[in-house]
Amino acid sequence: MAEPQQPLFNIQRVYMKDASLEIPNAPRIFLESENPAVEVQLDVASESVAEGIYEVSVTVTLTTRMKDLVAFLVEVKQAGIFEIRGVPDDQFEPLIGVVCPNIIYPYLRSNVADMVTRAGFPPIHLAEINFEAFYQQRKAQATQPAQGAGLVGANGLPVQ
Repeated sequence: MAEPQQPLFNIQRVYMKDASLEIPNAPRIFLESENPAVEVQLDVASESVAEGIYEVSVTVTLTTRMKDLVAFLVEVKQAGIFEIRGVPDDQFEPLIGVVCPNIIYPYLRSNVADMVTRAGFPPIHLAEINFEAFYQQRKAQATQPAQGAGLVGANGLPVQ
């Protein structure tokens, strides 16, 4: 009889998978002086790439408005490749849905702040996200009809 495999968790790579920046009202928007309203949407996805190898991605869409004009729209998808083997079934989903996004998110935050600054705006520093709460909310929503999944409030917690 084969011995149970020791749990294995390795980060293979963290990378920016996709990024876009739009400033639809430039140059006019640079003349506005009021504080912008910022809307943040967040999503976490995962897929199996090979046996024991998984890609987990965190996508943020940031829409910033001044008055009734869109100042800028940024979307960044940060991803990581993780080797996960021998992990008990009851621990696998939280590993993919909580631990991996916690590893990826600081890179995403840095990339968003850098893109916004390079576009000529003051940097936007995204709030910390409680991926445990986000994971639990998504798990609860999976048993209910879809309603506003992916919205995150100013406190970093998912919006109901």
